[in-house]
Amino acid sequence: MADTFRIAVLASGAGTNLQAILDQVHGKDGIEVVGVASEKPEAQALERARAAGIDWAVFPAEEHGGRADRDLAIADWLTERGVELVVLAGYMQLLEPEFLLRFQDRVVNVHPALLPAFPGLDAVGQALQYGVKITGVTVHFVDQGVDSGPVIMQRPVPVPPGRDRGALEGAIHATEHALLPEVIRMIAAGRVSIDPERPRVVIIDRPPRTA
Repeated sequence: MADTFRIAVLASGAGTNLQAILDQVHGKDGIEVVGVASEKPEAQALERARAAGIDWAVFPAEEHGGRADRDLAIADWLTERGVELVVLAGYMQLLEPEFLLRFQDRVVNVHPALLPAFPGLDAVGQALQYGVKITGVTVHFVDQGVDSGPVIMQRPVPVPPGRDRGALEGAIHATEHALLPEVIRMIAAGRVSIDPERPRVVIIDRPPRTA
């Protein structure tokens, strides 16, 4: 279909955010997941793609002459599939600038904190160590920094009174699984744009009223 909005997901691990995307947006409202890629052959996300009948591929850096060549190979693979949006869902690699230029303002990431607080690895541990009462989830555009791109949407998650890490991680994962598909639907509907005069600001248009 000419009006299909084609997305791809990059994932490094279990792929629970991928599963949320498959369950909530794949095949709905003209949105199709057309590819899943990982740098890890053992990533469970690839099993989820196979089970859903979606094209998948593995791109280990050591088989592609390093990270730059690996990212170029991934970009070519995505381009062949006509991908319009790249979703990082637990993808534990930085992307090369050339990749981001190929998909400028078309790469999004989900991060388990209210950025700019607690970027990088182990955001949950950082939040617990800092002693915050509220953390959360951010979906943002990806730039060349570490979790530094323009914020699309955020949702708060209270830290449990007992500061139990398992309980907090469960609440954050549940929030990710709701927020990321919601953002994908908004982008597919053309409701998300970056303010040309304030490039840190993401504009979200209201949905049209229904009769």
